[in-house]
Amino acid sequence: MHTRRIGDVEVSAIGLGGMPMSIEGRPDEERSLATLRAALDAGVTLIDTADAYHRDADEVGHNETLIAKALAGHDRGRDVLVATKGGHLRPGDGSWTLDGSPAHLKRACEESLKRLGVEAIGLYQFHRPDPRVPYAESVGALRELLDEGKIRMAGVSNANPDQIREANDVLGGRLVSVQNQFSPAFRSSEPELRLCDQLGIAFLPWSPLGGISRAAELGSAYAPFARIAEAHGVSPQRVCLAWMLAKSPVVVPIPGASRPETIRDSATAPELRLSAGELAELDAV
Repeated sequence: MHTRRIGDVEVSAIGLGGMPMSIEGRPDEERSLATLRAALDAGVTLIDTADAYHRDADEVGHNETLIAKALAGHDRGRDVLVATKGGHLRPGDGSWTLDGSPAHLKRACEESLKRLGVEAIGLYQFHRPDPRVPYAESVGALRELLDEGKIRMAGVSNANPDQIREANDVLGGRLVSVQNQFSPAFRSSEPELRLCDQLGIAFLPWSPLGGISRAAELGSAYAPFARIAEAHGVSPQRVCLAWMLAKSPVVVPIPGASRPETIRDSATAPELRLSAGELAELDAV
């Protein structure tokens, strides 16, 4: 398995986004566990989750609990870096709310620790800026969690370039990751990707295939991805992930999956080599 680095930890070049296994339209638990086991068998060593990845109000942390169960029952479970997040909430009515207060983030981290069954969370990320709370205060909570040993590494999500720089300053140069939306349909995070490349910070594209409802349509929506996929005898989704990996050595895509076959396909993307001409054609989409 091809690898990349997040902080001082070596991880698989393709991670797994756990959200589709826990929100609306999710599969039954056995299929979700089979998907997680397939990821581990394929060499995936980065799994992304969040306490807000759940459907109903009374099941906060559903995805974290599911991942902990899968890792505990697999002989490669100890090799996985679990990246979770706090600061985003789901009341259970399908909406999303925010709480970036230091008090909430510290409580959320404690609850995530319990659900994951670990003494320290491998990577903890501030999920989304809360306009009611100064950004430095929210990130300051992560700094305290780092200093207390509750988390091993800290990151931010849904951040702009100024927030990335501010977070790195608040953390004393210890910011290791930025998790932003990035896909053929959502290219506005290019500035954040370039900044992460300059700073040597891992950039983790979420919904890299366009999101739960659009991933299957990537080839039909963007002809160059389908054409290049056909030329290589692979899926358009695999082409998309290989294109992202070619952008920078700091990029680690985290495609969501709810079926074993989809994560198996995604995990092979680092083996696909695209020509300079193909990459240019995809960049122009």
